[in-house]
Amino acid sequence: MSNAHDIDVPVLIVGAGGAGLTASMLLSDLGVETLTISSALTTSALPKAHVIQQRAMEVFRHAGVADDIYARSAPPQNLAATAWYAGLAGDDPDAGRRIAKQESWGAGGADPEWLIASPCLQANLPQIRLEPVLRAHAESKSPGSIRFGQELVELTQDDSGVTARIQDKSSGETYTVRAQYLLGCDGGRTVGRQVGVELEGMRDILYTASVHFTADLSRWATDPDVLIRWMWPPHVGLMSVLVPMGPERWGPDSEEWVYHHSYPGEDTRLWDDEKIIAGMRDALGIPDFAPEIHMITRWSFEALVAPQMRVGRVFLVGDAAHRHGPTGGLGLTTAIQDSRNIAWKLAAVLAGRAGDELLDTYEQERLPVARRNVARSTENAMHHLAIGGAMGLDPAATPEANWANLRRVWSAAPGDAEFRRRIRDMIAVQSQEFDEHNVEYGYRYESDAVVGDGTPAPRNVDEVRVYVPDTRPGSPVPHAWLTADDDSRLAIVDLIRPGEFILIADGADDRWNAAAADVQAALGVVIRAVRIGHANGDYLDHRLSWLRRRGVSADGAVLVRPDGVVAWRTDGADDPEQSLRDAVSAVLSLRVPVAS
Repeated sequence: MSNAHDIDVPVLIVGAGGAGLTASMLLSDLGVETLTISSALTTSALPKAHVIQQRAMEVFRHAGVADDIYARSAPPQNLAATAWYAGLAGDDPDAGRRIAKQESWGAGGADPEWLIASPCLQANLPQIRLEPVLRAHAESKSPGSIRFGQELVELTQDDSGVTARIQDKSSGETYTVRAQYLLGCDGGRTVGRQVGVELEGMRDILYTASVHFTADLSRWATDPDVLIRWMWPPHVGLMSVLVPMGPERWGPDSEEWVYHHSYPGEDTRLWDDEKIIAGMRDALGIPDFAPEIHMITRWSFEALVAPQMRVGRVFLVGDAAHRHGPTGGLGLTTAIQDSRNIAWKLAAVLAGRAGDELLDTYEQERLPVARRNVARSTENAMHHLAIGGAMGLDPAATPEANWANLRRVWSAAPGDAEFRRRIRDMIAVQSQEFDEHNVEYGYRYESDAVVGDGTPAPRNVDEVRVYVPDTRPGSPVPHAWLTADDDSRLAIVDLIRPGEFILIADGADDRWNAAAADVQAALGVVIRAVRIGHANGDYLDHRLSWLRRRGVSADGAVLVRPDGVVAWRTDGADDPEQSLRDAVSAVLSLRVPVAS
């Protein structure tokens, strides 16, 4: 990459947060040169976006960064549950008492359904510590290509590329970057406006103040498996949230914490740091609480989605295309999947292995996911508020009245049985946030980069909570542990290499190997054929996990895209080479019809 002020690069990435740094790493692995700029002077100082879902961890597994994330993440046993409490501390004998508790995000590896889904466990690492890890890996893969303190001033585009004018904030100098494509990963600050895209939806649903602090709360936060504490102190009548932030210890012994409290829009306390801290001290029930404050931030809960994610040669990624509240932990992980989706497609088009129409499928596939996740996050937040109302907690009521209502949760009186059951059931519904496995993992793509086989979508008893692995085109390839020739164990997703398709056939069937070799030679697309069987093949399926879920006969095959999504499958073909050629051509928009 030239050090001159005028730079030519295939892909310019604007924004160096989770989305931009992930895109940089993935494109580097694909052999695509990039320049990543950020108007910020360094990575995020905000301890937010801490939940990293299984499917996002698979992306980091492929990028070689997962081990570093797990090493810094909260241990699985410290994120196995979430719980609701009557505040944290206080003079009342029931202050801080637990109201309810439920498992969260696979119960720290104890839920077998989550182990069936992926080789990766959920992780928990706040953005303030995640982004430096991503930055280090991105810089190691592409030295000198990550530049902070660089402001996008203007961008224009034409039929052959994008021209960006950028200002170095330290020197004031401006320079131009010419790129074939631009990824807007800047949270919607600049790129969207420059290309005329405005996010649509609901703004300022709730106003929240977040306090990042250091303190010893081990005396009161006594449940080591609880990650997020939803606190309803009756003397306040409003919900507050407390989350450990590590960094060296987690659970009750966490050194750092984040406290969240929401305010009505007209409440002026939101804008006064001293009043926020006083309110936190009161809500926590610790009168002499004197933590070391790192940062106080204010933000509004929004539910916004871009009407489009592609404008010519510009693509909106992550928060630039969708913004919503933190409930469900869907924001960062949606952004990571955006980056994965667009990266392999850009690489294929830039290398001449795919038609430009392939890039249209980025919006076709990711926009429905964004819309659903924004809706789910908002529903999760609204139900939390409904729980407080059902318990009879009201900020306008007296503390005595609120305590009287809340104590019914623990009452053994027959007259309170229905109340207890109603609260139990309402809190159980919040598994829509902490066990939303099909939202996090099971979404399926329908686009021109997926060759459907005409089969109906499988029946699902719960579209939010129940993920059912299968190979219907558009689905994530089902997880299975395999054994290699050297007796090492690997997951099916570990077979995926940057930019390569994999074609999976039965262990005894070698016809698809020849078909893959012929199509690879004809189209210039890397297609690695692997045979998986219980007693024969390139990899052994000792547990029959793949056999149970492959969804095709012993004569068939399953084609998996470079992003781990099933692109096509067949129960068998008279002419395997032609069938595979037609399928790959369709997926890559090479204008070759698919044989019926």
